[in-house]
Amino acid sequence: MLRPALAAVLLFLAAIISAFGYLRLEEMDREQEAVKRDVEYAQQRVRLRFAGAVGRDMAALGGVTAQMQRAQIEVVKQINRQRFEALQDPEINSRIAAYELAFRMQSAAPELIDLSRERPHTHLAYGTSRAGEAGSFSQNCLLARRLVERGVRFVSIFHRRWDHHSKLRSGLEENCRVVDQPIGALIQDLKQRGLLDSTVVVWGTEFGRTPVTQNNQPGPEAGRDHHRFGFSLWLAGGRVRPGQVIGKTDEFGWHAIEDRVHVHDFQATLLHLFGLDHLKLTYNFRGLEARLTNQDGKVVAKVMG
Repeated sequence: MLRPALAAVLLFLAAIISAFGYLRLEEMDREQEAVKRDVEYAQQRVRLRFAGAVGRDMAALGGVTAQMQRAQIEVVKQINRQRFEALQDPEINSRIAAYELAFRMQSAAPELIDLSRERPHTHLAYGTSRAGEAGSFSQNCLLARRLVERGVRFVSIFHRRWDHHSKLRSGLEENCRVVDQPIGALIQDLKQRGLLDSTVVVWGTEFGRTPVTQNNQPGPEAGRDHHRFGFSLWLAGGRVRPGQVIGKTDEFGWHAIEDRVHVHDFQATLLHLFGLDHLKLTYNFRGLEARLTNQDGKVVAKVMG
């Protein structure tokens, strides 16, 4: 049995150690948040939205030349640096990087998104003159190739109308009409320009669809529900070996039963194609070296050529 006085001292010391540990944890969290903000500002994704001939928020104000804007950015940068020297707040450096990135983007974007510079046969291959959503998706695929040409490392193209809870047949036929031509043109275009070998093209969804109808008897109104136990995606380019199918489902298409690939396996494989080891790509989170693939993930060797 501990004497009351000794027990009280030990409890007091434990409380101090606990408080110190908590404060140190808070300090580490703040440091990590600052680093995270720096990375986010430097690597932030950009959503391209069009308004007429140029993207939204990309056109310079009337009467403001590029030289005038560059001079303004330099003045703001100097003021921010003085403020950083006084406060040592890392978020200020993040803001400096954000302003610089925004100016470079605004300078380069008008030429990038000017699709009129492309040859007529390129537009024809992608189908950019098609009406409505089909033409818009085609333009996005062509824009993706222009981004890759200019060294953009990660490009995402979205088509959001695949949620076929009803009218599956007509909806699927329409969506395939929208995406098949420009996706095929994009892959062929990348290959012709010598870019496909260094570009991994991924076509995928967040889940598949059930092999049985949802809510309706089979017919024109029938759809299919979300399904996560077995679904497909495809890869092209990079070091991906073409012309093969990996894995299969049971006879009903309900469960993956052969060469199953978990989402962590898929991510580990993508990182491997990018030249990154998912076991070594970690970030410190509250003292734990965490991985994007959690505690799992293995590279699917069959994917590689």
